[in-house]
Amino acid sequence: MSLAILFGVFVLGLVIGLPVAVTLGLSSLCYLLLEGIPLVVIPQKLFAGMDVFVLLCIPGFILAGNLMNGGGITPRIVRFANALVGWMRGGLGLTNVTGSMLFGGISGTAVADAASIGGMMIPGMVRAGYTPAFSAAVTAASSTVGPIIPPSMPMIIVGALSGISVGKMFIAGAIPGILMGLAMMVTCYIIAVRRNFPHQPWQGFGELGRSFVGAFWALAMTGLIVGGLLSGIATPTETAVIASVYAFVVGCFIYRELPLRKVPKIIIDSAVTAAAILALVGLANVFGWILVSERIPQMISDTVLSITDNKYAVILLINLVLLVVGMFMETIAALIILFVPLLTLATNVGVDPIHFAVFAVLNLMIGLTTPPVGICMFICANIAKAPVSTVIRALAPFLLTNILILFLVSYIPALSTWLPSLME
Repeated sequence: MSLAILFGVFVLGLVIGLPVAVTLGLSSLCYLLLEGIPLVVIPQKLFAGMDVFVLLCIPGFILAGNLMNGGGITPRIVRFANALVGWMRGGLGLTNVTGSMLFGGISGTAVADAASIGGMMIPGMVRAGYTPAFSAAVTAASSTVGPIIPPSMPMIIVGALSGISVGKMFIAGAIPGILMGLAMMVTCYIIAVRRNFPHQPWQGFGELGRSFVGAFWALAMTGLIVGGLLSGIATPTETAVIASVYAFVVGCFIYRELPLRKVPKIIIDSAVTAAAILALVGLANVFGWILVSERIPQMISDTVLSITDNKYAVILLINLVLLVVGMFMETIAALIILFVPLLTLATNVGVDPIHFAVFAVLNLMIGLTTPPVGICMFICANIAKAPVSTVIRALAPFLLTNILILFLVSYIPALSTWLPSLME
């Protein structure tokens, strides 16, 4: 009965639109009251969930991304991407995907990518002759690359929940993220050729060089993050701090588009965002402690293994579950609730934890562009002023492409485990 109340209150809270953190806290509170467990457990487990050193990455990378956004990074990345691929058929669509791949190495979040790149690219694509639905679709689809290419907020959460090395997970996402981006570029090009979308004239190596120089300091931030992790010089938390200082220096003194008077507001906004995420993680730890004490992860694992213990069949089942969950639930909430139980199941059939973490996050990124709760889809449809139904139809080819990459990553472990093996 207590478990039924726990899950019932949780589902009800999500349905009526309560914040996920509040929903987790309320459902946990109801369970503890019914079981007669002292309520002091809540602050104990909440603090224990937040008292994880690696979670310091979150405010660091959020601050770094916000400082770079305020310092003129987006226009420079878009200009470089346009000079690189804008001359091809459907060039602005390809620029959109390329820009998202480059921007993903800085922001670490799909929503930031969709809003920043979309705010610039979607109106420009519509003016150039692309349909609003296609412009929104390619932006929403490509924004999901951000949390796969390092840094990645979902992977930081996964590391805090499971103890898997965040640095290794960051590096593990590099090849799958690049594959996703390249596959979406191919899809975009095929659609552009079939629908005769416009392209721009080649702007010359001079513009390519100038745009690269203009974007160099922005692009170097990705190299700083990846290089620091691969070399072992810095931990993910130290890298986040270095990235924040770097972003401040670049925005204020190199690009000179970040006025010092705006920095305090950026710091406050970043702190508020980080606090919301950390509160969610802390309350999720209370919820997770209840699940573990009730042996829910082991029950899920035993149930599935009683049906099949074939590694490839289990991977397929996990993918199907996460794809469906991603359609209805926000990414961080889904990871908090499902990651540990599914990790137990995956490791029981011999799946490498880092390999599992990558395709689990990839699954939920795809959910950001699927109805009914695809937040990136809604953001881009709103920017394009296009009906969501038309954006969903335009998204279909990109969703199929991303699902294909998902299954490649799921069934070819080396795509996500090779680079992390170099860190050992």
